[in-house]
Amino acid sequence: MAVPKILGIETEYGVTLRGAADPNPVVASSLLINGYVEQHRVGWDFEDETPGRDARGFARDGAQPPEVETHLVNAVLTNGARYYVDHAHPEYSTPECSDPLQTVIYDKAGERILARSMEAARRLLPAGQEIVVYKNNSDGKGNSYGCHENYLVDRNVPFALLVRNLIPWFITRQVFTGSGKVGSENGADACDYQISQRADFFEEEVGLETTLKRPIVNTRDEPHADPQKYRRLHVIVGDANLCEVSTFLKCGTTSIVLSMIEDGFIDKDLSVSAPVSAIKTVSHDPTCRATVDVAALGSCTAIEVQWEFLRLARKYADEYGLEAAGGDEIGAVVLDRWEQTLSALERDPAELDGQLDWITKWNLLRAYVDRDGLEWNDPKLELLAVQYHDVRPDRSLYERLVRNGKVERMVDEATVIAAMGDPPESTRAYFRGMCLTRWPDSVVAANWDSLVLDVGSDPLRRIPMMEPMRGSKVHVAQLFDEVSTPRQLVDRLTAS
Repeated sequence: MAVPKILGIETEYGVTLRGAADPNPVVASSLLINGYVEQHRVGWDFEDETPGRDARGFARDGAQPPEVETHLVNAVLTNGARYYVDHAHPEYSTPECSDPLQTVIYDKAGERILARSMEAARRLLPAGQEIVVYKNNSDGKGNSYGCHENYLVDRNVPFALLVRNLIPWFITRQVFTGSGKVGSENGADACDYQISQRADFFEEEVGLETTLKRPIVNTRDEPHADPQKYRRLHVIVGDANLCEVSTFLKCGTTSIVLSMIEDGFIDKDLSVSAPVSAIKTVSHDPTCRATVDVAALGSCTAIEVQWEFLRLARKYADEYGLEAAGGDEIGAVVLDRWEQTLSALERDPAELDGQLDWITKWNLLRAYVDRDGLEWNDPKLELLAVQYHDVRPDRSLYERLVRNGKVERMVDEATVIAAMGDPPESTRAYFRGMCLTRWPDSVVAANWDSLVLDVGSDPLRRIPMMEPMRGSKVHVAQLFDEVSTPRQLVDRLTAS
């Protein structure tokens, strides 16, 4: 049976420092994080970082895996998340989540943390300067920055099997995961508007890189868990979403597809011809009528490929259940929303205004085009497109739509605000977050699979957390009730 899909999202935010003679993005990103965490910052433990390890067992000649930038600001938050500077961007990585709805909550909490960070940074900046961040994927000048998903996967599944089934999945799921983009970049064919901000930047089918020659399937093999049992599928092909329905579908459907792959349930060859070209073909057609060549289906649209995946998922749910994909209850919601979304896309994508980002933004921009007689390459339209992603609540066009009741919310705001400080209760993030909350001065460093504590005497004590499903509230709440110091905690854990 498929392993539970513990998952999370890493979002690199676009950043600009306004009013400065030298608008250094690294400085701006550092100010954001330092302003938010204020006096106490628990650092990141880089001991287990191995970005050059390739899931295929080899790396192509000339491959350039991401560098581990240990000198830049890194912080671990009480909600179990990581907040740090990555390649001159502020990046927020959600804590480990156990289902797609929980992931929506903690991804949205990240937006609120960035908004709070901008407010805090104002206190550190000279008059006339301001840091502004955007939850998008492109600066319009040829640079793209990522929104990466991570999923726990069974180590025994051959990586080649994952590649075979995930390439058609990633190419076609754009129809509900895209965040929309005016024009094209990176040498792609010209277009007025496209579904995905990231599609133009993918140049390989499979590979280790994340910033150059980006692959549709990334081979980075850092499980952040027991490497004998698990791998972490590092997905770099998604957009940064603001619409909660988009995020929910992105994570929920991918969890189900991965479960099907692990259980050998996909019974057709859905391989797509010329994948690098096909991912752009799908993205560049917001009517969703463009076709790609699929081995078992012939020439078909992305929606038709998605219907095939959904057919399999319905059958899989009946035979295996969806416990591995967040539970049968949430899994059923994923399946129903998936079906409703595909049906609406077939009828008229505009029906999904307020649910999917690329459609919500498209309708918003078309209103300006019609009202003001703008061409799609008008700089004003490009500025409006960027403003959709502005994280400042009072400036964001997306947040304006939310306030006007034109965007569907799947989680309530009070839950999101609570998630800024409280960790998920269902994964090891709970243990990490509780240690940070109770003993912030004793937590020396942390990462995804361990925690380093100062118990008052040498040496420091490292607590391994190799099982993402252990360390939840069910596992450790009583333990926390019974200890009052880090030393007592370590003694109890050692004794057990």
